[in-house]
Amino acid sequence: MKKEVKDTIIVELGENLKKYPHFYLVDVTGLNAEKTSDLRRKCFKSEIKMVVVKNKLLHKAFEASEIDFEPLYGCLKGNTALLFCETANVPAKLLKEYKKEGIPAFKAAYAEEGFFVGADKLEELVSIKSKNELIADVMALLQSPIKTVVSGLNAGGKIHGLLDAIAERNK
Repeated sequence: MKKEVKDTIIVELGENLKKYPHFYLVDVTGLNAEKTSDLRRKCFKSEIKMVVVKNKLLHKAFEASEIDFEPLYGCLKGNTALLFCETANVPAKLLKEYKKEGIPAFKAAYAEEGFFVGADKLEELVSIKSKNELIADVMALLQSPIKTVVSGLNAGGKIHGLLDAIAERNK
């Protein structure tokens, strides 16, 4: 591979590292053409960008980045694919489906501005809530007291009506 091509790849990787807030490193050793195609299809449906990279080029892209990716350097062995995404837990949920087969194997991730190294961190990544999930939780928490007050007021109106009816009957 020519030096110009390598430099272009490093620049493209650097741009993706800036563009996407989260990425996963997975080992794709042992995937045949059919399974690789299936994985790429699932990634596309889940809005994950999958890129198979050479470890040395990725290492250089990490070094050129503004973020210190040193905790991930030890994971750059064997065949590596990068899964870039906008939502931190989506690739983890996808990889969890493949956990029984062991291919692709989770190596590490950079998600929510933190490093997750090792296969044991996959469950932790699955449980991370996305921005939309957190907003929905906050909205539900904010609505709960309001719903209680409104239902109390509605019940109070019924009680007031009953008291008026009893008062009129007693007259």
